[in-house]
Amino acid sequence: MANKTAKINAGSVDALIKLFGSCDENINMIKDKLDVEVVNNKGEFCFSGEEENVDAALEVVKKLLNYIAKGEEADIGRVSYICDCALDGRLDEIDQLLNDVVAVTYRGKLIKSKTVGQKKYVDAIKKNIVTIGVGPAGTGKTYLAVALAVSALKEKKTDKIILTRPAVEAGEKLGFLPGDLQEKVNPYLRPLYDGLQEMLGLDSYQKLMEKGVIEVAPLAYMRGRTLNNAFIILDEAQNTTPEQMKMFLTRLGENSIMVVTGDLTQIDLPEGKKSGLKNAVSVLKDVDGVAIRFLSEKDVVRHPLVQEIVKAYERAERNKEHSF
Repeated sequence: MANKTAKINAGSVDALIKLFGSCDENINMIKDKLDVEVVNNKGEFCFSGEEENVDAALEVVKKLLNYIAKGEEADIGRVSYICDCALDGRLDEIDQLLNDVVAVTYRGKLIKSKTVGQKKYVDAIKKNIVTIGVGPAGTGKTYLAVALAVSALKEKKTDKIILTRPAVEAGEKLGFLPGDLQEKVNPYLRPLYDGLQEMLGLDSYQKLMEKGVIEVAPLAYMRGRTLNNAFIILDEAQNTTPEQMKMFLTRLGENSIMVVTGDLTQIDLPEGKKSGLKNAVSVLKDVDGVAIRFLSEKDVVRHPLVQEIVKAYERAERNKEHSF
């Protein structure tokens, strides 16, 4: 393939700084992923390499400059994702993410889907009564669900937010921890508290908790209830049993929405116990009103190294399955 050289101007010093990123990590990411050479001459970038790669690099930089011009962050995770889209021929999908506002925090920060996979997940929650989101850590499954729940509460589309998790975590025994059941599981519910506080602010969050408008509780507390007019999120659902999952899903009442999230590569159940999440994905795949969305390492929006860690564990899990 023929070589090519092409130039593009960043437009301003501020855009140039944001485009380069901390310690030039953004530009280095583009160089490494797209296999091009980059020279910066007073804000004008000169790319050189194989024609296809240079064209891809130019399009990536244009997308990033567009993000920057609209006040968006050009962080390393986003740069990595846009480069991946360029390599896969999916750059045209990027534009739909710019205007996709999921929620607004109390500080006025716009929460948006950062990947196409995330957008499809968000759209599914908006259109269905029950949505099951399956994917690795860092794909925003819980964060986006909490954002949508808070948005629904602010818009008076729901009367209550209920967030729950099974009390099974990474081999730790709850019986050895001090306090009653609520106190024992509070540390495991911390990610849910954090998401709510970011969306609402501490004062508003505490007031809504005191009024019972927001409830964060272990899954055991759901038994025997009918949950009406509520936005309900079950997190870490891979650690439910099929019986617990059925119990949870059948709590669904009038005018309620349920979101179930989990990661099938992080099951902490005792040996021999089946995962309720895995079972639900199989049993409910053809049920109207239930949407199942899968997120992958391509939807990881943390540091790109997290993507590589996720891939490594998924490979190990596949090899383990094939060895039996």
